[in-house]
Amino acid sequence: MESLTSRMQAVQSPIIPVVGELIKNSPGTISLGQGVVSYNPPPEAREFLGKFLAEPANNLYKSVEGIPPLLKALAGKLQAFNSIEINGENCIVVTAGSNMGFMNAILAITNPGDEIILNTPYYFNHEMAIAMAGCRPVLVATDENYQLHPEAIAQAITPKTRAVVTISPNNPTGVVYSQAALRQVNQICATRSIYHISDEAYEYFTYNGVKHVSPGSFGNSSEYTISLYSLSKAYGFASWRIGYMVIPKHLLVAVKKVQDTILICPPVISQYAALGALQAKDEYLKSNIGAIAQIRQLVLDSLNRLQSLCSIIPANGAFYFFLKVHTQMDAFELVKRLIKEHKVAVIPGTTFGMDDGCYLRVAYGALQKETVKEGIERLVQGLETIVKI
Repeated sequence: MESLTSRMQAVQSPIIPVVGELIKNSPGTISLGQGVVSYNPPPEAREFLGKFLAEPANNLYKSVEGIPPLLKALAGKLQAFNSIEINGENCIVVTAGSNMGFMNAILAITNPGDEIILNTPYYFNHEMAIAMAGCRPVLVATDENYQLHPEAIAQAITPKTRAVVTISPNNPTGVVYSQAALRQVNQICATRSIYHISDEAYEYFTYNGVKHVSPGSFGNSSEYTISLYSLSKAYGFASWRIGYMVIPKHLLVAVKKVQDTILICPPVISQYAALGALQAKDEYLKSNIGAIAQIRQLVLDSLNRLQSLCSIIPANGAFYFFLKVHTQMDAFELVKRLIKEHKVAVIPGTTFGMDDGCYLRVAYGALQKETVKEGIERLVQGLETIVKI
């Protein structure tokens, strides 16, 4: 049996469980690794669980694309926040998180051997999904500030290209792409008859007056733009597994085939919770994201002590900073030493496709202020000690 191979051998192992095991073996480690928030879902989410439980029929399978009340609420949110109108050319599909939305999209639009353009550094689960589908990721570098290179994207398109993927606000860098650059990408996709997959899981997490832009809001974009969203981040819904996608109407049959096979329907109890969460007052997001903004500034102030050891781009989105460490050391070896010797965990940049140096992703959304302060202090001291040796 050991001689048998499968497509999964070509897929990288997810880094979060690997680092999690290292943390487990080093008690007392503070994790600046996984990208989640520290706060809980709004009370409205819990209140709607009673509505789910009150109806026995909710224990049965429901619509593949989501329950009608949630679809209606999401259409309202998309119109109000994203300026995306749900019309005859597009539609919403509720998913078990936006990772599933991405997998749905890839399986719906590709054949084995097709190409998907990823901008580096990429989100590792995107690269993994492309490999699982038997397709090939084509990597296009961003600039020194991790912003898009539309011209390079255009040059990377071949007859096998099926989509360009953008993530804004970005994981792992935290940068927010400009409206002009996103419009350029959208126009390139329209002209070349390929899809623009826009991952917007961190849409609410922007700072310093920077505004989020949804490519699906651009005129005449419904036919080729696939937009991915998540409740995991902004609403503290990580384990509830609810996201959604806005897709061209012509992809609905294909996406429903994928979703019905893998999931049948999104968890109905979580859909009710999502419906409740969307009823939360504006103050819920404002106060929680405001608190993260304060932590962000604290982290940035501490990281600025490392200017001689690292390149630090002060990104205005998500809850990440992406450091380039001035060392020849392997990134994963540096991560292991930081955990073992300094009790702080971050994620190596190699898992995001960055092999041309030593990069680290620092996540600051999951911890309270005092814990983050201690974790960042350990990181700064650890890098000062290890990199100077």
